Amino acid sequence: MPSLHDQLRQRLPRLRITPLLLFANILVFGAMLLSGAGLWHAQNGVQLAWGANFGPATQDGEWWRLGSAMFLHFGLLHLGFNMWALWDAGQWVERMVGHTRFLLIYFAAGLAGNLMSLVMHQGLAVSGGASGAIFGIYGALLSYLWLERSRLQPGEFRWLFWAAIGFSAATIGFGVMVSGIDNAAHIGGLFAGILMGVLLKPDPDSIAMPVRMRWAAGLLLAAMLSTLVANLPPRAYRWSDEQQVRREIDEFLQNDAAISRAWQSIMLQGQKKGATFEQMADVIESVVAERYEHSFEALSALPQDANLPSAQAVENLTRYAEQRRDASRAMVEGLRTNDRAQVRKALEQARQSGKPE
Repeated sequence: MPSLHDQLRQRLPRLRITPLLLFANILVFGAMLLSGAGLWHAQNGVQLAWGANFGPATQDGEWWRLGSAMFLHFGLLHLGFNMWALWDAGQWVERMVGHTRFLLIYFAAGLAGNLMSLVMHQGLAVSGGASGAIFGIYGALLSYLWLERSRLQPGEFRWLFWAAIGFSAATIGFGVMVSGIDNAAHIGGLFAGILMGVLLKPDPDSIAMPVRMRWAAGLLLAAMLSTLVANLPPRAYRWSDEQQVRREIDEFLQNDAAISRAWQSIMLQGQKKGATFEQMADVIESVVAERYEHSFEALSALPQDANLPSAQAVENLTRYAEQRRDASRAMVEGLRTNDRAQVRKALEQARQSGKPE
């Protein structure tokens, strides 16, 4: 009986997809480094910008993140371990099932793993990595070896089969002991890979696998995915709302710094050049009061969702903008009525409003 290696060499002598997947993952990691990701750990902000899986974003219409997250890694060790595992199993499975089936298994398992991660973590974890897809490859390897066990040399079957089980069990066990490892994606990818391996297994030498076995695998996979979709957690908040809030906060902080400098400059220049109170009042009204009024209205119009991470910051800045607007208006009124006491009170009110954070 020829060895499995000899059988596969005759069927598909060259590898194509596995090295391309390795290259794609490494290329994305290099691009992330250039955009500010750390070599040993990538911040969540960078991961999210590159398409990590995160409930508020994914469930806000960005379902493509279930796929993009498969190519993101949180550091060099994360990337290195995954690429080693992909190369180790990918070269076998690609030869066993062929290029197209291999790609279908890889992406189906990766998507299923990320979907399970979304459900099990209630959408609150920022996740990424190729491990769900890689576990799917190991699952497909287990399916193939088990279904072909009668055609394989016993020693070769035992070595490959139990090595694949040992790797899967050890990695999942490690994930139980160490926080930050997405075991949900691993388990989801593994089961999806097992079922996809049965569903897509080629029939060598015209020995067909029972149709009912393929049907059973397909129905189980559909049931698994349907169950996950049915149990998607409620969205904690809309990611698009949070992005809008952050943009408005950044814009306000930049504007506030400019308005504060302008306010100080108006007071100093007015005193040095002997401008009348009426002239100073007109400038402060247009340059300070009206701009704070505009900022207050813009902040007040933002989505009012207490679950947004930036909700407290918006509340603080809205109150700050209102205080600065009121202080500048009071100063304008004091200048126009030549009420020095009111001007001093307005200046004190502006100082007490504090610096925005």
